Amino acid sequence: MAAKAGDNPDSLMTLATVFCLRNLRKTMCYQGFRNKLCLRSDIFLPSEICDKLVNTYMELVHTDSNFEPEESFFQLFSDPRSTRLTRVQLREDFVRDRDLEAIRKQDLIELHLTYCNSLSSRSLKTLTCFRETLVSLCLFGCNHIFYRKGGAPLACNEDTEDEEEESPASRQALEMDFNFQGFNRLRLLNLGGLPDEMDAETLLKPLKSLTSLDLSNVQLLGTAFFTQWKDRLASLVLYNVDLSEELVSTVVELINLRHLDISRESRRTSKFKMTRKILTAIVQRLINLVSLDISGHIMLDNCTVPHFEEAMGRPSTEPCKSSIYPFQELKRPLQFLGLYDTTLCNVTHIPAYKVTGSKNEDQVLNAIEAYTEFRPELAHRAINQLFDIARIQHCSQLLRALQVRSDFVDLLLCVCAMNLHPVSFSHSCLVNFLSLFQLVIAALKCHKYDKSIQVTGSAALFYLTNTEYRSDQSVRLRREVIQVVLNGMEQYQEVTVQRNCCLTLCNFSIPEELEFQYSRVNQLLLKILEPARQDESIQRIAVHLCNALVCQVDNHHKEAVGKMGFVKTMLNLIQKKLQDRMCDQVMEFSWSALWNITDETPDNCQMFLNCRGMSLFLECLQEFPDKQELHRNMLGLLGNVAEVKALRPQLLTPQFITVFSNLLDSKADGIEVSYNACGVLSHIMFDGSEVWSMEEPRRDTVMDKMWDAIQSWDVSSRRNINYRSFEPILRLLPQSISPVSQHWATWALYNLVSVYPSKYCPLLIKEGGISLLEKVLELESSQPETKDMARKVMEQCENFKEDPMETNHGQEVNYGQRG
Repeated sequence: MAAKAGDNPDSLMTLATVFCLRNLRKTMCYQGFRNKLCLRSDIFLPSEICDKLVNTYMELVHTDSNFEPEESFFQLFSDPRSTRLTRVQLREDFVRDRDLEAIRKQDLIELHLTYCNSLSSRSLKTLTCFRETLVSLCLFGCNHIFYRKGGAPLACNEDTEDEEEESPASRQALEMDFNFQGFNRLRLLNLGGLPDEMDAETLLKPLKSLTSLDLSNVQLLGTAFFTQWKDRLASLVLYNVDLSEELVSTVVELINLRHLDISRESRRTSKFKMTRKILTAIVQRLINLVSLDISGHIMLDNCTVPHFEEAMGRPSTEPCKSSIYPFQELKRPLQFLGLYDTTLCNVTHIPAYKVTGSKNEDQVLNAIEAYTEFRPELAHRAINQLFDIARIQHCSQLLRALQVRSDFVDLLLCVCAMNLHPVSFSHSCLVNFLSLFQLVIAALKCHKYDKSIQVTGSAALFYLTNTEYRSDQSVRLRREVIQVVLNGMEQYQEVTVQRNCCLTLCNFSIPEELEFQYSRVNQLLLKILEPARQDESIQRIAVHLCNALVCQVDNHHKEAVGKMGFVKTMLNLIQKKLQDRMCDQVMEFSWSALWNITDETPDNCQMFLNCRGMSLFLECLQEFPDKQELHRNMLGLLGNVAEVKALRPQLLTPQFITVFSNLLDSKADGIEVSYNACGVLSHIMFDGSEVWSMEEPRRDTVMDKMWDAIQSWDVSSRRNINYRSFEPILRLLPQSISPVSQHWATWALYNLVSVYPSKYCPLLIKEGGISLLEKVLELESSQPETKDMARKVMEQCENFKEDPMETNHGQEVNYGQRG
């Protein structure tokens, strides 16, 4: 059998790490003074384990809403004698100055801080603690780290309390005293997003041995300083840096460059025109290049070979056939070529193994892969294009394994001249994804707080999780999709995100595939339905999901959801629809959901009564007398309430009994409304004549109407109902208090086992129904027609046991509702 996308299980190391992080006090730690989390004295952890713990901890914080962060987690790694850290990746505002200070004694080799905007200049001092060992440093998007409170010195107080930490709004003074003096081992540096006020040249001057430099979105005051790394620099990223003739002239002097990125976000923001002469100079002078990104630039027409002069045949990567003139100078094809948002991506022959662009699915997937982590603005556009491919065309690379070759990884991560462990780099966009699913999932995880990514990513997932692609997806992969979808729903209340996420959930088997996040998904859906006024389409989808989630689950789940406010939320929706005098899908689904959630759950039935449920029932009946589906759902719900002995007295009023009695004559939805009304009355009658205190309607009159109704039903009627248990029916069999109740129960059993034998014969036998039917035959009070029907039920079950493969009994039951 072919492997499905995402089939590979987690390693034992990963499973053990996650378990320890979720159970720190039961594994590695104890509760110390002032509830401080402390490492046990007999614990000594090597760097491989410590790195994994910290990096997995950060992943759980950002992707798992059920994971509770620990206030003093980073203090566990404060003593290098018991814990060793070497490679740490931290991201987002969650990371504080005190967290870095906690690990300042560690001999870090790599420290990647991405979008850590809660860090202040206090952390610059902490960075100096790592200067003798640090080889790779990323400060991408950490703009506030170069600011301090007005007038505050650079030195920090280790004991500063949390509330004294600087907020981004309070950072006024630029930290001018910091530079990289003493960082002699530093080879890889990412300063993407460096504030405009900072002089990059002054900051970088002490670094003599850089091999990789990323200055994305940095304003350069000069360019000559690049030449200090002329013989060493292997990778240079100048994304969204304003190009000039001077800068290009300097760059082409860096003859050892293997990776050059001079791309821009969009042609609309580009003033510099990429000419044939400039591209030719880059190719001719930088002979070691294997990766080039010129995305987002305006390309002059003289760069491309006229169509009639292009080499014949299939698209080729051979430089001599290149449709782009300057690239005919290449000695070999490039490993990577970024042409996203340029006209060059549309040509026939491109001398590169991996190309980003918008011409086809391959180029779009490459763009998502390449730009996800540090360029969400580009990833958003590429995912939007993938969405169109999935929506309009068939996505042919659902299981595409993007196996990034080791030499290419070395190139793009700029370790070509160094012997560093490959897991040390945080370019999540360059790991081996099992499928394009994981490209989208990675983008959604990486940019949980980026609304544009969440909108386009959730839309793409909707189309990628539909039935056309479902057979290719493993359980694990589909669970990953569910988790990132729920993350988006938690983070954004915006209509488009909520609608996309809800629609994506509809592509899953409910409740089975959502059960591992059952409580969370219900809470999110109820939150969507809380506002009095809500987008109609979202409301309809959310109610449908709520209904599906409480159908076919055990009573424990239903009780838990009831305590979340499920019953009250549904009744509020019904109340609103009554005010609008509108009976639509939201109204019908709300009653259906109440029918399902009250099934064999007395507490939920009690909530229904306490929240004016019976009043709303009467109002709906009066306002919408011809809505058959509505009546069926409401009566099914009241059947559940009537099964609870302690609640039946609240139904025993002249008004309610008259309504139920009148509904016995209903022909709505076949026999369903009449059947359910009779079921409600059967349970009430079972309590005996002594509880019937009203003068009108008379008990015997109602019972006569019940007999008439039952005799009018066709016993071969197909049903829109689903019983998980016969227990509420079976309790009406061996009794003489109410023969009509006994007859209703016997008729119900006969109908179900004769129309749907393969489902209900085994259930009746399993629950001891045969012995109870035998008692019906023994009771003198049982009516002859009841005894006759009881015998037929027993015969049907006996025949089924003898021939269980009998298939001529019609189609199976609809599992939509439970009566």
